[in-house]
Amino acid sequence: MSQLYRFSEHRKTPRRVFFSRTELNQLLSVYSRHVASGDWRDYAIDQVGGAAIFSVFRHTHDAPLFSIAKQGSARNPEFVVFSGREKLKRTKILGDALKVFKGKLKVVS
Repeated sequence: MSQLYRFSEHRKTPRRVFFSRTELNQLLSVYSRHVASGDWRDYAIDQVGGAAIFSVFRHTHDAPLFSIAKQGSARNPEFVVFSGREKLKRTKILGDALKVFKGKLKVVS
């Protein structure tokens, strides 16, 4: 007779990726600067798959203007900055990824 194997019992659970306190401080610092200048109004933090995502919005019900995703492990993270589906920057250091937001940003259609 055949045996029934449940894949859910044998699959490894994916490791949760999250932002550290210092990373969150860096993200919120950039966010608050753009809120003060009137560029951004809202943000969200999500965990999707093996990534933690910090998204910023112009209006609450809009799609995110920019998203900063942290992928990989805690020891070897990778940060990717998105504008919609377009990758603007990919780096191992969050500070380098946030350099995208230096200066005045313009929406290009």
